[in-house]
Amino acid sequence: MSKDMKNLVLENYIGGKFLPCSKLIDSFNPSTGEIYCKIPDSGPEEVDAAVTAAKEAFPDWSAKSPAERSKVLNKLADLIEARLEEFAQAESKDQGKTITFARNVDIPRSAYNFRFFASSVLHHTNDCSQMDHMGCLNYTVRCPVGVAGLISPWNLPLYLLTWKIAPAVATGNTVVAKPSEMTSVTAWMMCQLLEEAGEGFVCVSGTDFLVSSSQGFPPGVVNIVFGTGPRAGDALVSHPDVPLISFTGSTATARLITERSAPYCKKLSLELGGKNPAVIFADADMEQCISTTIRSSFSNQGEICLCTSRIFVERSIYPEFLARFVEAARRWKTGVPSDPSNDNGALISKEHLQKVKGYVALALAEGAQVHCGEGVDNLTLPQHNADGYFMLPTIISGVKDSSALMQEEIFGPVTCVTPFDEEEEVISRANGVRYGLSATVWSRDVGRVHRVARKLQAGLVWTNCWLVRDLNLPFGGMKNSGIGREGGKDSYHFFTEVKAITIKH
Repeated sequence: MSKDMKNLVLENYIGGKFLPCSKLIDSFNPSTGEIYCKIPDSGPEEVDAAVTAAKEAFPDWSAKSPAERSKVLNKLADLIEARLEEFAQAESKDQGKTITFARNVDIPRSAYNFRFFASSVLHHTNDCSQMDHMGCLNYTVRCPVGVAGLISPWNLPLYLLTWKIAPAVATGNTVVAKPSEMTSVTAWMMCQLLEEAGEGFVCVSGTDFLVSSSQGFPPGVVNIVFGTGPRAGDALVSHPDVPLISFTGSTATARLITERSAPYCKKLSLELGGKNPAVIFADADMEQCISTTIRSSFSNQGEICLCTSRIFVERSIYPEFLARFVEAARRWKTGVPSDPSNDNGALISKEHLQKVKGYVALALAEGAQVHCGEGVDNLTLPQHNADGYFMLPTIISGVKDSSALMQEEIFGPVTCVTPFDEEEEVISRANGVRYGLSATVWSRDVGRVHRVARKLQAGLVWTNCWLVRDLNLPFGGMKNSGIGREGGKDSYHFFTEVKAITIKH
């Protein structure tokens, strides 16, 4: 794998080979605003070649036992972990996130995704029922679907790409994946490891202990096509030989995917945006609540679909909470991503930075108060990073529930704080958006946290914590936050088709 991460020109990975593309797109380093690499501007021709390769690889790969596929996934996890620092440096430079976040979150979780599904696929069971009076035995089997089309976003590039690839291939599917055109480098680096993923293995099968060599991922099992949504993404979701689409991204894009895939009745898993509330009652552990809500609001520059962007605080503690929260936000360091002491790096692009800043301008126009961050505090950067896409954590109060700041996903380091009086009132206000991905509840009252969690319209509710994840449990949202769930059993069901078989004896 090349150590030179300057002036990279990426190639598609199709049928086990790196193939150049005649058209290229510039990709920028968010911390400097400079061109970092060039990626393929793939279209229908490249997507069709990848789908053809995946179709040809499917019979042999789907015929392998779960144990054989599991070994290959575990080996790939080993290879990623062995190159953790190299992957972390590339992810930080490509996405703008801090090197600390990439080292501690993105790359370890990417490797763990393969480990988790390598284990999970070995432990699923099927259903069986007897009908003795009919002389029949009924049971179910699950079969891989075929070629899985996977589209991942730019905020957690390798983390969310592997979250899709791992269960797809573990269950016997082959894949054509399209990462975001803004963050493609670590996907390209992973492709260089795929052939190595079987080296050094022997597979033992059956009671006779037949030994055979494992060859890693055979050509065509994993194909990566780089490019934009309107070209490569559209060609993938509308391809007649791709029966399944897993997408993480915006609700607007998901609507287009639904329309384009509808003529083919594809299986869809759509993990979309959020406008996630924190509900903080007067009996909350203030210190723990503030430190965690700082993380939940501003981690990864606020570019996580689970980030808190609406904070409802019981009125009796509102002044104290707001003062201490602003003070804590000012201690949350923003700066050059390569500095391990920084908490936040740069936002993904110039256009996205302008969009996020636009919400702050709207807040001021509506008469809201900006307590810290954008337009209030100064950010000093090295000269080399002066054109980077940086923004300080920004806290706003005095925003109406009907405002775009409280209704739309901002996806940046901006959060709004507002007081409430009654439990039923705050539940209604927290639910008063079109999204329903996640929520947090802060209270020492056990009965209350159970009661409120049940009433909140969110696919995930954390109480007195944030982003604690058991990958066995379902992940996904309600309302405009998505369709379907991902996780141990849920991913197994999505990436397989169930078949009921009846045997009469």
